[in-house]
Amino acid sequence: MAVDDPRGGRPLSLDEHAAELLRRLSPQVLGVLVRRYGDFTAAEDAVQEAIVAAVESWPRDGVPEHPAAWLHTVAARRYVDQVRSEAARARRERTVLDATPRDALVGPPSDADPPRDDLLELFLLCCHPALPAEAQVALTLRALGGLTTAEVAAAFLVPEKTMAQRIFRAKQRLRQVGARFELPPEAEQSARLAAVRQVLYLIFNEGYSASSGPQLHRPDLTRRALWLTRRLHDRLPEDGETTGLLALMMLTEARSAARVGPDGELVPLTEQDRRRWDRRAIAEGSALVEQALTASTPGPYQIQAAIAAVHAEASTTEETDWPQVLALYELLERLAPNPVASLSRAVAVGMVHGPAAGLALLAHLESGILAGHHRLHAVRAHLLELAGDRAGAATAWRRAAELAGSDPERRHLLRRAAAATDSGRSAGVTRARGCSPPGSAAYREEACSRRTPPGCSCGRCGGRRWCHR
Repeated sequence: MAVDDPRGGRPLSLDEHAAELLRRLSPQVLGVLVRRYGDFTAAEDAVQEAIVAAVESWPRDGVPEHPAAWLHTVAARRYVDQVRSEAARARRERTVLDATPRDALVGPPSDADPPRDDLLELFLLCCHPALPAEAQVALTLRALGGLTTAEVAAAFLVPEKTMAQRIFRAKQRLRQVGARFELPPEAEQSARLAAVRQVLYLIFNEGYSASSGPQLHRPDLTRRALWLTRRLHDRLPEDGETTGLLALMMLTEARSAARVGPDGELVPLTEQDRRRWDRRAIAEGSALVEQALTASTPGPYQIQAAIAAVHAEASTTEETDWPQVLALYELLERLAPNPVASLSRAVAVGMVHGPAAGLALLAHLESGILAGHHRLHAVRAHLLELAGDRAGAATAWRRAAELAGSDPERRHLLRRAAAATDSGRSAGVTRARGCSPPGSAAYREEACSRRTPPGCSCGRCGGRRWCHR
């Protein structure tokens, strides 16, 4: 963990164990301060200063016997010092503070005392509806994720100054709208919790598929999102959608080791070595989604987790229960219509009913908000390839590569374009008896078979034959 000393600009660092301890304790201390003093902005600044003090002194003096109490005491004193130094403070507040013994204001708790869990209130405050999504993400990572401004800026590839301004404006906005550190009325809680889950999923997705930069996978962000979501789930174990979100993240992250090649290139789901998937995480994620679907009304995160679980159960792409995947996507579209779900359903439709049906569905999305998105062109390329249109597929792969923001993904898309071009030019391939391109009438009429015809090298049926009956 590294932070910048605000007094001297010196880079400070801490070993990972102590850094993880700080990240775990800082939201707890922040919650205590906000609950006691009611000023999120000042309390958050005080906790950041306490973190800097810890990074400065713990390597020299060792981690205190009661680190939570130590952090709380330092943060509370910083808070009190801030309040005392503000000349604009109302005289009444100053008089009260000056008349109160400093140690009485601080009142350090013992680590032996069970800490009050203010996590949910902090989540709801950081994801206040008055803030834009980017500010919600920044505040959540800093106040709850235990990251410094520099680390949050690095996570989203923006200059530290930009992120500092974003966080400052967010806190100012919270103050302007009178955001309170408390649970909202019950009628508002569902919508506010939905915003919290969306922010956590945004953080996870940015880590799992970096929108830009040289890395495809950002494990620092996925780990942080998983940690925060698990903590939210600990607070709301009966909330089906929070359970579904945690399951979805676990099942998705379980594939991460097989998703990136030796040179950092993207390895798509169909080409991954599934033996490298994290089976422990899959088992836990599958159990979570099963529990959520059994105990609560299905929601979008639960359905997406169920789709991920179906993929996780299959030993190969061909063994995937595509009809079930399609049925789940249809349910997802009914529960939460959105173009990304429709795009994924087009893939499932193509796998179950043939690429022509998938392409027909895709045509409806081409005039929508996904028109300029690389994933739309990648799906079209995939379906064209299944249909045997190599030239069209190569063009679509190249277009997808032009629009992709991630370097590893762009390289993968260009590789697919080159492969489609080379295949289209190749001659003399062997097409075994019984091989028919997916989507063709003959393909549909063939007997059930999940194996590539022996001796076939056409590449069009290999690995993509499955029963349509």
